Amino acid sequence: MGLLLGDTAPNFDAATTEGPINFHDWIGDNWVIFFSHPADFTPVCTTELGFTAKLKDEFAKRNAKAIALSVDSLEDHKTWIKDVEETQHVVMNFPIIADVDRSVSTLYQMIHPNAAATVTVRAVYVIDPNKKIRATFTYPPSAGRNFNEVLRLLDSLQLTDGYKVATPVNWVDGDDVIIVPTLSDADADKLFPAGYNKIKPYLRTTKQPNKVKSDA
Repeated sequence: MGLLLGDTAPNFDAATTEGPINFHDWIGDNWVIFFSHPADFTPVCTTELGFTAKLKDEFAKRNAKAIALSVDSLEDHKTWIKDVEETQHVVMNFPIIADVDRSVSTLYQMIHPNAAATVTVRAVYVIDPNKKIRATFTYPPSAGRNFNEVLRLLDSLQLTDGYKVATPVNWVDGDDVIIVPTLSDADADKLFPAGYNKIKPYLRTTKQPNKVKSDA
């Protein structure tokens, strides 16, 4: 069975472009975006890593940081970084794991033989400060990922950790949210004093609670 949501992210030691790491120690008390790319010196991966570097400040606002992986060597990573910086007009600011022996990519099931037998697919793991896997998604090598969706997902996870709400389809930070169905109306009245819209007994929308100004 593969890694499931709620599982502890497996720990490992690895060589990276920023030096050797122990993964759990490197996570610390941060949220982590751990993602694989198929190969260095390839066009889609170059755009993905460049865009991720541009998101450093956005990740920092969310107490998050990124780390990438492919089965290329450390030497290749370091040479390729120069191309990423030149073509994407960025300074690389997160580590890339050199998983030459495929031990980490095997541990995290990032190699899908029926899709790409010799390289990693575009896997993403969102890991919380407790080292728990909170979300995953996987794209084929041919399709670049939307890293704005990664930010949206982080916003949703962090919001719903703090309040008894869920986020509806296409939600973005600041939109109305849904009160979880397990919460009674009486409790909802206490927890959401700004009120809510009861469309159905199981469908109640309210203002995003961390955006509601206090009357105090």
